[in-house]
Amino acid sequence: MEFLNNHKTLFWSALILFLFLTLQIAILPAFTNQQIYKPLPDAKPLTKDELAGKAIYVENGCIACHTQQVREVEMDKVFGSRPSIPADYAGNHRMDFWRNTANLLGSERTGPDLTAIGERQPSSDWQLLHLYQPRAVVNESIMPSFSFLFEEKDYLDKGDIEVKVPPEFLKNKFKKIVPTKKALQLVAYLLSLKQTKLPEGIKPQEFLYKKEVKKSAGGGASALPDGGELFTANCASCHQATGEGLPGAFPPLKGSPIVTGDDISVYVTIIMTGYTGRPGYGPMPAVGKNANFTPEMVTAIMNHERSSWGNNAKPVTLEQVKAVMDQLK
Repeated sequence: MEFLNNHKTLFWSALILFLFLTLQIAILPAFTNQQIYKPLPDAKPLTKDELAGKAIYVENGCIACHTQQVREVEMDKVFGSRPSIPADYAGNHRMDFWRNTANLLGSERTGPDLTAIGERQPSSDWQLLHLYQPRAVVNESIMPSFSFLFEEKDYLDKGDIEVKVPPEFLKNKFKKIVPTKKALQLVAYLLSLKQTKLPEGIKPQEFLYKKEVKKSAGGGASALPDGGELFTANCASCHQATGEGLPGAFPPLKGSPIVTGDDISVYVTIIMTGYTGRPGYGPMPAVGKNANFTPEMVTAIMNHERSSWGNNAKPVTLEQVKAVMDQLK
């Protein structure tokens, strides 16, 4: 009872116990983790602009709605090719002695996970337009507009990048929308978010609760993946679910002579390696290469596009697509 009645003894006992537990539970495990977990061999450190973009990401509360962690469940497979591992975050270093660099894991997915957004949506044109007005590219989006990161100009200055905004989303149709340095840095950070490949010989953790993969009978006797699902996951954000694209931003696939034409080689090449040079539109990134499309996936997407939105072109075969992709290697 004397122990309980002596406030000094109680205070120092509680303090020593607290410090002991802090050392055992927080400090020593943290040092151990730093020794065990190292960045993956092919991991690239953020550039100066990407680091600045990360700070802008935090500054604007993006972590409140977006996670950066691919869980090991099958439903997360759309966000990355493998579940996230501790090594994915081992490249983060302390800002200084007092401040740690947060791992932006997030806890809520009001918006999609961004772990590999630089691979899923590598178009800087799309990212800029999405920041300026999310509903211009995703009609159902509830994301707020970050138009304060952009300027309205009468004329473009040397070095300016114009954001191709559909007329219905412009306050003044005669103004040019130009991203500020902060907007460009934020996009640079978003485009840097990619999953680093594991070293050769190391298998990634498997996704749990796998769903049955839907097949379609298009493209000959061989069963193909569902072209509609692949289009939705990889193409619809730019070309829209209607295939009509966005005027002045992304070209339509509905009625496109490339989509409905007979030149399979050009069609496959654009999907795999991208395209630059179409007047009035920005460059298309190498969607197929970035997403590691297989010939089966490309065939399924092409047949979906060639038979949707009023398009009525002859289906392509898996053998045709394979022949073109072999030439591209």
